[in-house]
Amino acid sequence: MSRLRLDVNDELSARMAWSRLTEPGDAVAGELVRTLGAGRALAWAHSAAACGDGTPRAIAALVDAEPGLEDVRRQLGKAVARWAGRFADLDPARDLEHMDHLGGSVLHPGSVGWPTGLDDLGASAPMCLWVRGRRDVSASVDRSIALVGARASTSYGEHVAVDLAGGLAAHGACVVSGGAYGIDAAAHRGSLAAGGTTVALLAGGVDRAYPVGNAPLLERILEQGGSVLSEVPPGGVPSKGRFLMRNRLIAAVSRATVVVEAAWRSGALSTANHAVALLRPVGAVPGPVTSMASAGCHRLLREGAAVCVTDAAEVLELAGRAGEDLPPDRVVEPRDGDDLDWVSRRLLDALPGRSSAGHDELARMAGLSVGEVRGALGVLELAGFVRRVGAGWARSGRAGAGRRG
Repeated sequence: MSRLRLDVNDELSARMAWSRLTEPGDAVAGELVRTLGAGRALAWAHSAAACGDGTPRAIAALVDAEPGLEDVRRQLGKAVARWAGRFADLDPARDLEHMDHLGGSVLHPGSVGWPTGLDDLGASAPMCLWVRGRRDVSASVDRSIALVGARASTSYGEHVAVDLAGGLAAHGACVVSGGAYGIDAAAHRGSLAAGGTTVALLAGGVDRAYPVGNAPLLERILEQGGSVLSEVPPGGVPSKGRFLMRNRLIAAVSRATVVVEAAWRSGALSTANHAVALLRPVGAVPGPVTSMASAGCHRLLREGAAVCVTDAAEVLELAGRAGEDLPPDRVVEPRDGDDLDWVSRRLLDALPGRSSAGHDELARMAGLSVGEVRGALGVLELAGFVRRVGAGWARSGRAGAGRRG
């Protein structure tokens, strides 16, 4: 096996190398790096891969020296075999040059701009982030909400996504999504239209717009001060597995996740599940009960994994810090009789609509005493709800107008 073409003592270079060696979410590599450090772990993995049949001895020696790796002892052999074929392609200097050409950069844990929410992923956290656009991703996502949903969206779902994103942007919140067709694209567009900042997390390399039809949208995100991110190195091809693993990043960098529209088995539900596992708030937008496109949202609500959100104010409340981002009080149209006491209200409900009734009959109909009826009639007469008709009482015109079916 050829020697490593990098300085393993350089944290960034070592993590860039790990990004090429592993697939997203490789927890064995994550534990190795957390225990040994990125450079030392890389050197050990390279040496173990070169051992061939001696790999078990290398693993035994490592775990004896580092007992904290006992939990991954049985997985290390297969992991080394997975990584072995990619060592020949490692060239961090080449990758950095390529990112410079794109006007991009690379972040790693501890560097300025690293979104610390990713650290909550533990051993499954990304080794580094490949970034186009604003480098200070941490500042961008400090007040961020993920809006996600189906690619096969409806006009209803897209309309809601645009409205939510626009409302969030108007309140200074960053919208995070996956840059895909459907709800993702609508969320990015809504934020951009409102002059907001939005972040797209891709399942492939940041130099490969996917889907290609959204390339102009990704460029607009960059032009407007947002970021396009990936844990997959340049040239990386998106795949089903990478899409699913990418969803954990969307949940981790955001303070809350909202599923706008999703079918029963939509991939967007995996983002919600990751958010739940990370103890992040989850919201879901209800749709028509007959719409299969909203079945996944209704599932989240029915199972108690999400709370119902219908506008940007409710989303901000979901994601806000205690005492902040409280939604405004709802303006409710007052109804006649709202300020009546319960006795007067019960009597008003019991009054016949087309005839009059005396005290005894009203007491029987309302389940009140005659004394309570006499007192309540005085209140209702002063308020204009009843009128005297001979020896009885009947509803006035105001009481009839105030009734609701």
